[in-house]
Amino acid sequence: MSLLDTLNGDLKAAMKARDKQTLSVIRMLKSAVMNEQINAGHDLTADEEVSVLSRELKQRRESLSEFENAGRQDLADGVKAEIAIVEKYMPKQLSDEEVQQIVADTIKRVGATGKGDFGKVMGAVMPKLKGQADGKLINQTVKSLLN
Repeated sequence: MSLLDTLNGDLKAAMKARDKQTLSVIRMLKSAVMNEQINAGHDLTADEEVSVLSRELKQRRESLSEFENAGRQDLADGVKAEIAIVEKYMPKQLSDEEVQQIVADTIKRVGATGKGDFGKVMGAVMPKLKGQADGKLINQTVKSLLN
């Protein structure tokens, strides 16, 4: 079942439940996926769907950070709820330990020895962890293991 099919089913359920916030977020996700599909000119692959979801999740996390820094707790609460809804459609997230193990294995595989190899390691590890871990976590893990 594709992401669009899942979103359509959940959209109907949210309409029936009169859940305005979930309905709004699902409509936004569906719109983002359909726009990406139109731009690509073909049905999206699972990886492309995850990329769209990751982008939307990242935007919300950045908004949350900005709202919290500005002291706007009322807006931050709304964004937190949106994040929870978007996360339901993301693949299972890996734990910190799992990310650390994958990064360590990648460092050994590419033969990285220091900070100068950061780009090489990130280039090798990001495709493996795409959508399964936050980019900031991966970045911090690679930096700490290369030091």
